[in-house]
Amino acid sequence: MRAVDVVARVLARIERADPVLCAFLEVWGEEALRRADEVDTRVVAGDRPPLAGVPVAVKGRHGLRAAEPLLAAGAVAVGATSVPGPGTPWQTWGLGAHGRTVNPWRADRTPGGSSAGAAVAVAAGLVPLATGGDGAGSVRIPAAWCGVVGLKVTGGRFPSADRTGLAAPGVLTRTAADAAAWWRTVSGRPTAARACPPLPVPAVWSPDLGFAGPDAEPVALARAAAGRLADAGLVRLVRPSSSPELLDPAPAWLTLRTPGADPAGAHRVRAENDRRLDALFARADLLLTPTAPTAPHGHDGPGEVYSTALTWAFNVSGHPALSLPAGFGADGCPAGLQLVAPHGREDLLLAVAAEAERRGVATSG
Repeated sequence: MRAVDVVARVLARIERADPVLCAFLEVWGEEALRRADEVDTRVVAGDRPPLAGVPVAVKGRHGLRAAEPLLAAGAVAVGATSVPGPGTPWQTWGLGAHGRTVNPWRADRTPGGSSAGAAVAVAAGLVPLATGGDGAGSVRIPAAWCGVVGLKVTGGRFPSADRTGLAAPGVLTRTAADAAAWWRTVSGRPTAARACPPLPVPAVWSPDLGFAGPDAEPVALARAAAGRLADAGLVRLVRPSSSPELLDPAPAWLTLRTPGADPAGAHRVRAENDRRLDALFARADLLLTPTAPTAPHGHDGPGEVYSTALTWAFNVSGHPALSLPAGFGADGCPAGLQLVAPHGREDLLLAVAAEAERRGVATSG
């Protein structure tokens, strides 16, 4: 099928669905079709770009720069996805061209954020891939709450406009294979550049990282997903002498984000957590946790528990992390299992996620 035909179908789906979902800030119909025609011309001329004609969405109106490697590989950007804006006081909300972004599983629930529209566009089947940015969980939380795969890369691996160094690029996809295709494209290396350790991979489970207060249901769903990975022979759950315990990163994260604040205390928290994580990864290759501590909240706002409680530690530490679908709660909304790996081991996260899909272990929308 020609790229023009693929993109035209995607644009038609967006036109039908977006007035309800509000996943897009802007849709670039004419430009997308022109770009798709250029891709078709390249293919006819004998060029075979690896992402020829793949429709992608970019996070926010300024997301095209992060998508440049995808476009160079033949992908076609169809629009900018919603992010928090006026009328969205919570970072877990999004505001699209037609109004407040809704969770595709339950319209009365938030999709998570700040990559809100990206997760919705992927979960609803509007695009197979959407770019994101993750400064505290902004890729992984909406991935969990919308039932898709969300990858945050190692901090500092790519240039970032974030002066704090907390934010890292990421991607939201329906499959681990699509996330791997994104990683190959943006990193310029095959996902198998480093050999995946023999399965099962040693992994440590933690429901709360020693400080968070997650609700029982997302913990149970994530623990069950970890058990399925173990039963399938993908991970071997290591029983540590004590549950992994980190210092709560919230004060450190907030300090680092506050201009003029004294960072000394934040650096001490970061150094101590780095030491504890180094010790953990000396005996295991993966750390498994729930992605979010609660189910998706309503549009009236979250409760007392930060949705970032289990994710932002790894923005402070810089470890790569991936949210894998972990099933559905009693409210019908998805939950996620977070996989955290040593620095630079995106290949390991993607390999385990892909094998989970191949064996039917992952539970996605």
